[in-house]
Formats: sequence, C-alpha cells, structure tokens
Amino acid sequence: MKPFAFATTPLDTAALARGLRDERCGGYAEFAGWVRNHNEGHAVTRLEYEAFAELAEKEGARIVAEAIAKFGVTRAACAHRVGSLGIGDVAVWVGVSAAHRDEAFRACRYIIDEVKHRVPIWKKEHYVNGDSGWVNCERCAVAGEHEHEHQHAHVHDGERERSHARDPAATPAPDYSRQIALREVGAQGQARLGAASVLVVGAGGLGVPVLQYLAGAGVGRLGIVDGDTLEPSNLHRQTWYALADCGRPKAELSAQRVRALNPSVRVDAHATRLDAANADALAAGFDLVLDCSDNFSTKFLLNDLALRRRTPVLFASVYQYEGQMQLVRGDDASTCLRCVWPEATRDGLVGNCAEAGVLGPVPGVLGSLQALEALKFLLGLKGLDADELLLFDLVTLTTQRLRARRAADCAAHASGGVNTATGTAAAASAGIAAAADTLEVTYHSLDAAVSAGFSLIDVRDSRELLAEPLPLRGALHLPMSKLLDGAARLDAGADYLLICATGKRSAAAADLLRSQGLHGCRSLRGGVKALKSA
Repeated sequence: MKPFAFATTPLDTAALARGLRDERCGGYAEFAGWVRNHNEGHAVTRLEYEAFAELAEKEGARIVAEAIAKFGVTRAACAHRVGSLGIGDVAVWVGVSAAHRDEAFRACRYIIDEVKHRVPIWKKEHYVNGDSGWVNCERCAVAGEHEHEHQHAHVHDGERERSHARDPAATPAPDYSRQIALREVGAQGQARLGAASVLVVGAGGLGVPVLQYLAGAGVGRLGIVDGDTLEPSNLHRQTWYALADCGRPKAELSAQRVRALNPSVRVDAHATRLDAANADALAAGFDLVLDCSDNFSTKFLLNDLALRRRTPVLFASVYQYEGQMQLVRGDDASTCLRCVWPEATRDGLVGNCAEAGVLGPVPGVLGSLQALEALKFLLGLKGLDADELLLFDLVTLTTQRLRARRAADCAAHASGGVNTATGTAAAASAGIAAAADTLEVTYHSLDAAVSAGFSLIDVRDSRELLAEPLPLRGALHLPMSKLLDGAARLDAGADYLLICATGKRSAAAADLLRSQGLHGCRSLRGGVKALKSA
C-alpha cells in the first residue's frame, strides 16, 4: 500500500489496518478523524476537502518515511479523503505497526501532526445557516503536539482544531483565506503558489513591494539577488527598511523581512550582483524571474538568460514619473528585449533614480503591478501578453499597451541567448566596448586634463550646470540629448574628456561615441563629485 494516498470514496479503515499487519510487530496505533456536526458553535452539515494532489502526496510520503526513521517503526501509512464528506465520515486515517506500542503511538501522532502542518489540504465547512468557508488545515494543528507523549493517539480531529483556536499563546499561522475565497484562486490555486518559486533580482524600490506581496501571498520559495547596501537616500521609496539598517546588505535585510512576514516561505538570499558568471547558477530551479534592477546590463543579461534557459522573466523599470513592464517568456515565438531594442542601451545614458530623481510611490506602484502580474502568471490567469509592452504615466494616470512583435532578425533568438557559460562578459552582453579599461581617466583638476590635451565636454543638462558650474571656463556644453543625436560634429581625431555629475552618464556616452569611431573620447572618473572631493 502507498505510504500516503487520497481517496474520493469512504475509507475502509479495517482494510487499511490489515495492510499494515506484520508478524514481527506487537504494537499497533491508529488515528481516525471524523466529520462532526458542529464546530465552534456552528452547526455543520457537511465538509469538503481539496488538495494539490501531486505536491501533497510527495510531502505526505516524506512525512511517513520520516516517522519510520525517527521512531524505528516497521510500517506506517496515511489516507485522506477529498471531495464531499457527510457527518460521521472518516476524513483522515493514520496507522502504524511497530515492535512495541510506545513507538507506534508516537509515530502515529507525529504523522498526523506533520500532515496537518505541511501537506497542502483545504477544508470547507458548510453550516446549517448556509454559510461556508475554506480553511487551510495547517491552521488547525498545534505545533509540536507529537512531543506530548502522554496524550492518547485517538484524539478527535475537531477537538484539536477548537483548542488551537482558543489558545491565545498559540503561534499564529499564515492565513490565505481572503485570496482563497477568490473563485480564480481557491484551494488549488493556493497550492500552486505554495509549490512555486520566484527569483527576484533587485531588492530596492521595485523589489520591496514585489517581495512583500509574493511572500504575503504564500509563494513557496523566493530567491533574492542584490549586491547593494542600504543607504539613507533609499528609504523614501524602500519603506520596508529602517534608518538603523543603513550599511547592511539589502539581500540580507529583505530576507529577514520575508521571514518575519511569512515564516513558511523558503528564502535564498545572495548579497551579490548578478553577472555573466553567476546568472545561470542563481536562476537554476526557479519557475519565474522578476527583474527589479536599475541598470540595463542586468536587464539584457536576464533577457538572454530567459532565451537560453527557457525561463520566463518579467521586467519592470522606472524613470521619474514613468514606468514600463514587459514579459519575456523565453520561447522562440515571443518577443524579447532585443526584438524591441536591437542595440542594447548602455548603462548611464538614461539617468537612474539617483540622478534623474524619483518620488517614492512611483516604483511602489510599478513593483505592486509587477507582483500582481507574477501572481497571475503563477496561477495561470490571463495577464500580460508576451508580445506587449505596457507604459505607465503616473502624472496623467494613463496607460499605453503597445504591440512588440518578434523580430525576425533578432540576434538573441538566433543564438538562443548569449552563452555566459563560455566566458562572454556581461558587459559584452549589454554592448559595452571591450576597451573599458581605458574608457575612464582620473584627474584631480580640469587644468591638468586640459594640459594633457583634452577638450572638455559637459554632458549635464542646463539645470545641473546652473546649479553647479564647472570650476574651469571653456568647456563645451553638450547635454546628452544633443551629444548623442548627432547635432554635434566632433573631430574624430581629437581627444575629448566627457564630464557629468558622477561619471556614469559620461562613461556611457564616451563608450557609445567610441563605438561610432570617436576613439579619443574619455570620461572623467567620478565626475564633478570627484573634483569637489579632490
């Protein structure tokens, strides 16, 4: 007989007991839980049980094997009804055969308690007054009951549920009843979420609401990848954290918050930046990846990973008051990032939150929508199409849904994604020039740069320039938009030093210009900020 099985018809407990008979055993313990006609003051007419059978049977069999090993019993089994049960029907049965009665009693109690805690089974009580409601059976069990060996194994199932509900010292368990009540979710949907795994890349403005809602919804396993530490400037939009947390890795902080919110969720935290060397290993075993990063190199790296591993990636990004979202399913037919942007955007050409500014609720809104789309995906509900790009304007509160067609000449599809395992650099995946070691130069004064033969180009916008002029006159002011659209006719043989606030935008612009033949372009490392601190 199977160690754990579901039945849609009444349980024949006598036949089940005969299946455990063994001449070597002198002790036998049995537990049976019956449907009774009342619970906590409500008159009950019948019960319904649902389970995520595939996951539940594996977990149930694992529990029985644990009991056999833990208590040294000879044989053990558990059977559970699903479907509609009437008053007096046996809902769950456990039997254990052992050399002596003591280990049989203890193993029997262990199995029923662990089944109540760990196996995804839902019960719906129907009352005389017409009300009904689904209850996750793990809420009905008191942790550690199997340790109280003086209690008799034949404990009525309903008595345990009632005593737990009245015990104010009992540890509260996650309660998903509000989302289980949705017809589109139900017990089966909740079980799907419990069996799902999601990797979240980035635990910042987007990642915080994503992790909160996925953990709250009961997604079984969450992976977190973030190499940054918390800074005070993060807190106006990353409100999960506290000022006292500054200086600590966000991956570790967010993992602590997930465990505090929902201890049943398994969390794997990696305080590192996703790159070409570790991407495949970090993404292995996950059903879905959520891009909550703030840089293009990571986004295109994840895009290529989706195509290579056939793992769906849900992208979201924010710029000031705007946001966008796209799902890359990773198959040959659907759109990817490189179908829309064949030339991968370099990091720094578009300002991130630190340079462009952001109101805290903007990434909060986009992260919440990303979490919603992730849950819909895991539940198999209608969501974002694989050939769509959603654009959000949170000033006007308008949304655009654009068609993003699969490009026939997409290089990423043709190659099945960039193979990072062969040693291709993450920078190459994002289109960064190979000569990055000479891209940035350090000068403690602009006079020294001019003496070295550089012509200075300030790529900041007019507002930045007025707020903080360069400490040396004579620099050419070419904001990024004018510099990159070809309005400036630069001398291909000249040496130019590009300057921005922190060196990130100027490095990206210099790299792009060098790829277009202006090999004399360099970027001032650290930008104006470095000059001030020199």
